[in-house]
Amino acid sequence: MTPAARLQAAIEILDQVIAAARDGGAAADTIIQRYFSTRRYAGSKDRRAVRDLVFAVVRSLGERPVSGRAAVIGHARSADPALLALFGAAGHAPPPLVHGEPAASPGLAPAWLERMLIERFGNDAERQARALLERAPLDVRVNGLKARRDDVLAAHPDWTLLPATRHGVRLPPGTNVEALPDFAEGRIEVQDEGSQIAAAALAVRPGETVVDLCAGAGGKTLALAAEMAGQGRLIACDTDRARLQQLPPRSERAGVAVESRLLNPGAEAQALADLVGACDAVLIDAPCSGSGTWRRNPESRWRLTPDRLARLVATQAMLIRLGASLLKPGGRLVYIVCSLLPAEGEAQLADTPGLAPWTAQVLTPADDGCDGFFIAQSSRL
Repeated sequence: MTPAARLQAAIEILDQVIAAARDGGAAADTIIQRYFSTRRYAGSKDRRAVRDLVFAVVRSLGERPVSGRAAVIGHARSADPALLALFGAAGHAPPPLVHGEPAASPGLAPAWLERMLIERFGNDAERQARALLERAPLDVRVNGLKARRDDVLAAHPDWTLLPATRHGVRLPPGTNVEALPDFAEGRIEVQDEGSQIAAAALAVRPGETVVDLCAGAGGKTLALAAEMAGQGRLIACDTDRARLQQLPPRSERAGVAVESRLLNPGAEAQALADLVGACDAVLIDAPCSGSGTWRRNPESRWRLTPDRLARLVATQAMLIRLGASLLKPGGRLVYIVCSLLPAEGEAQLADTPGLAPWTAQVLTPADDGCDGFFIAQSSRL
């Protein structure tokens, strides 16, 4: 593909990314994969170049653009002027530029979200937001049931220890983790450093009864299972069947036993009635805006709306009440969101009767080098 053809491909992909962000469609990575699955003529270098351009454009624009062409023009004018010369060039180029045609404006996030970041970070908001849009590192968690971190590091001199975690390791960018014997044999699992810190906050112990209330595909569940060393009872719950079905093969590879329960939305309490007052610890990794993970999914800034955020906040409050009801006296509760918006963090802790005062911490890419997280801990009175 010529540089001009790569630019046109990026515009076509961005049109789909923008529509998906507006309509709740597929993630940008999925859209890119689908696009090239029907264009076999594109080589690996072409695909990589187009992908990099698509994400560079997405990261540079705060508000959702009107079109892929407007997105690229805005990005080119603010960050990469050489792209402008490719419009109207030979070799499947996008049509020539037209005076006065739409161009997106650069920015860090939609204006209403920028205001929320300022609410949390004040004068530091711009630095924090820029870090949220940098490329994310690749972290793994060493499965303590199958390997020691020191041994894994000794076998891979280019891997580095993550000192804020007990089992975390950072890999070189671009490492194909799933091709590694360490992954296939269950010695490592892909997990961001912040996610590892969040799971460790529950401080589970062997022999306990523990619920992972929003387990998803089970990343934090497996971290909890390793700490419990196969002793006790660990129940992974979620309302998303497709994600929860990923847990059994992952737990088998990791060498742990985990119960799973598929919950019906709106009827979660009924499905967990047998666990009320019986649990030593509950982890709530609640559905959220994902604002702490923008560097992995930068187009998610364009997906979120005030109405969607309000629905998420209501769900989070319900989950805190539900999680608290499962605890025995003295039982521990950890509430987590991969979000840096105050509405999903401190605001959720204001009205939680029956729980001890909360302690909370905030992790950010700018300050901690990991995804953004709000992590709060309490216990049943």
